[in-house]
Amino acid sequence: MKKAAFLSLFLVAVMSLGSCAEMRREPDSIAVDLVNQARETVQRFKGMPDLKLFTPYMANAKGIVILPTVIKGGIGVAGEGGNGVLLTRRSDGSWSQPAFYILGAASFGLQMGLQDTEVVLVLRSDKAVDAVIKHQVKLGADAGLTVGLIGAGAEISTTTNVGVDVLAFANSKIGLFGGVSLEGAVLARRTDLNEAYYGVGATPREILYGSQFANPQANALRAVLAGN
Repeated sequence: MKKAAFLSLFLVAVMSLGSCAEMRREPDSIAVDLVNQARETVQRFKGMPDLKLFTPYMANAKGIVILPTVIKGGIGVAGEGGNGVLLTRRSDGSWSQPAFYILGAASFGLQMGLQDTEVVLVLRSDKAVDAVIKHQVKLGADAGLTVGLIGAGAEISTTTNVGVDVLAFANSKIGLFGGVSLEGAVLARRTDLNEAYYGVGATPREILYGSQFANPQANALRAVLAGN
């Protein structure tokens, strides 16, 4: 119970850190920009020599979480967080509509700095997809998920581990912090952005697997993921 309470409080803190800029914007505007930024991130990753494994791993992905901006900063105790979208691969090979999530993580130790990193989580198993769709999941051992990192600025380089459930590709845009650390990171749904983008009642499961909620503004992102 104490651990769950800490995760909830930390997630609120991460959301509060990013809320200063968001308070001046409407949720629908934030959601539209986030989808567009997610498309740009995928396009960029496909063309980066340091992330040449991204496209091959995407071919068999069950789902994908795209976080265009993950901010990490602090002195001694660091906070890490950012908004993103989750899409799942359908039975016909196409990609679903995007559902909105937020990532938050904390780390402790001797550290100082600021980093802006774009991260893509390739979900390689149905177990990983199911875990993320649940409202709040802690990546790593507590959720029964193995996580590997690939890319410039990543703390761990995993290129051949077949058993990895979540493979994170990272590209540091600003600053040097030593990479992102996703072990213990929490992913939770952004209900406000989901409802602003699709309408009242839009939940991740309905967005990803139902037919009631759709937004044509996401077609460009889905096309990029499909290789078009």
